[in-house]
Amino acid sequence: MKKIVFMGTSDFAINILKGLIENYDVVGVVTQPDKKIGRKQILTPTPVKVVAEKYNIQVLQPENIKKDYQEIINLKPDIIITCAYGQIIPKTLLDYPSYGCINVHASLLPKLRGGAPIHKAIIEGYHKTGITIMYMDEKMDNGDIISQAETEIDDEDNLETLHDRLSLIGRDLLLKTLPSIFERTNKRVKQDEKEITYAYNITREEEHIDFSKTSREVFNQVRGLNPTPGAYCLLDDEILKVYNTTISTIKTSENKDIGEIVNVDKNSLAIKTGDGIILITEIKPFGKKKMLVKDYLNGIKKEDLIGKILK
Repeated sequence: MKKIVFMGTSDFAINILKGLIENYDVVGVVTQPDKKIGRKQILTPTPVKVVAEKYNIQVLQPENIKKDYQEIINLKPDIIITCAYGQIIPKTLLDYPSYGCINVHASLLPKLRGGAPIHKAIIEGYHKTGITIMYMDEKMDNGDIISQAETEIDDEDNLETLHDRLSLIGRDLLLKTLPSIFERTNKRVKQDEKEITYAYNITREEEHIDFSKTSREVFNQVRGLNPTPGAYCLLDDEILKVYNTTISTIKTSENKDIGEIVNVDKNSLAIKTGDGIILITEIKPFGKKKMLVKDYLNGIKKEDLIGKILK
């Protein structure tokens, strides 16, 4: 049986790793070093490490894989498979396995190259996305495409639902594709450079809601950042995280300010946007837990909120 080294870090990679373990000989797992998490700064293993240790698979955690890759070569992998790993892999390692290095990427390449393709697919209003299995080269998400699978993005999707669905699609597509790679009958399609777009990691600036944008753009931004890191605005100069919204068909007069709370009902805050009204239905006020707006409004007079500006 072919020997596989798997390289991954985040939750997204878990289903892919489990699928490989159940069907192939995974001789080693490479993941990012443990990190200190939370207020208590507890040293925490990556999700992929937790799974690997459960199955008694050797785990390697190089700080800098460009320098510390010899232990991976010592495992003599026939193929290296990566998914949401988080470091650039050096050419020496890319060139070692006889069946190459392949990557499971959460977009339909060449669209959305980079570290946040699921977030950006929703934020930028894509109607579909998918998984690409590709050969790796020295450039980011640049290699030849082996196979792809699509999924629709609908208005009920957020980052969490699309993330979980794509993870399963990635697992199934990889298991379907690997036999052709080992038989050397797989396709290799070069990416069309004219179609390239990028999905770089989310910045703090991109988390901030600009209500001068259209209601659809705000709606997509909130969904694309839910549950993490969460979109936010400022209410009375304090951070207000926003997790769920609905686009309203209600019309509002032109004299309302952008970001103004124009109405409050039992379930939502109605906010003026660049082209209409958006209803905020789930939030996390500063210093409090995530809650529905209807719970937030308990003990708050509606009149005290109407007219305030979300910045």
